[in-house]
Amino acid sequence: MTSQTVAASETPETVARPRAPKTIPALPCVSIDETLEFWSGLGFAITYRQKAPNPYGVVKRDGYELHFFGLKGLDPTSAFSTCFVMVPDVETVHAEFAARLTKTLGRSPAKGLPRISRMRPGQTRFTVTDPNGSSVTFIKYGPEDEKNAHAYEDPTLTPLQKAIKAAERLRDYHLDDRMAAKALDVALSRPGTESRRDRAAALTARAELARALDDPAYAERLEAEAAALPLEDQTR
Repeated sequence: MTSQTVAASETPETVARPRAPKTIPALPCVSIDETLEFWSGLGFAITYRQKAPNPYGVVKRDGYELHFFGLKGLDPTSAFSTCFVMVPDVETVHAEFAARLTKTLGRSPAKGLPRISRMRPGQTRFTVTDPNGSSVTFIKYGPEDEKNAHAYEDPTLTPLQKAIKAAERLRDYHLDDRMAAKALDVALSRPGTESRRDRAAALTARAELARALDDPAYAERLEAEAAALPLEDQTR
């Protein structure tokens, strides 16, 4: 998608005149130019840019828009602005964004600013945090996402299965790797009659979190413990 810039004489209100009520988020930014360049690098078209009297910019992709306004004194490291974007194929969008970030930044950063959250099989959402600290969460909205969000509440789950689902919610919905790791640590430390398959799943999930938390040595120990469990090839 090629970028284009609307004449500065136009206002955000004249860029799009929806025929029906429509909500569009406006996210704060430090620099309009840097912000628009970042989102353009992810495949968005720049449809509006205003530097004065009030910095404002708009990017558009696949029928949805993100609006940005300049905010003096904004600290990106403590920003908490966010919005949701519903997409039909979240896996494809994540793969494209990760590839574009790797091309422009040399990597697909999971930490710092900007960053993109990790994506695992079966996951229904991921988050892009831009240079301003604003988070945009892309969601494959529907029954699957709703089911994943509340999977840990299933009363038929064993304690370890519930911990795995709770960790997934903390990791994927709240982006809190440390709390997800803690949930698994507590469950794995308890003696029980859990199946080897569930224990292997919990160990593998905890190892992934250990790597995300910059503890590769612990990840290797967890992976070795999971590998030592006697499992059928198909299960492994």
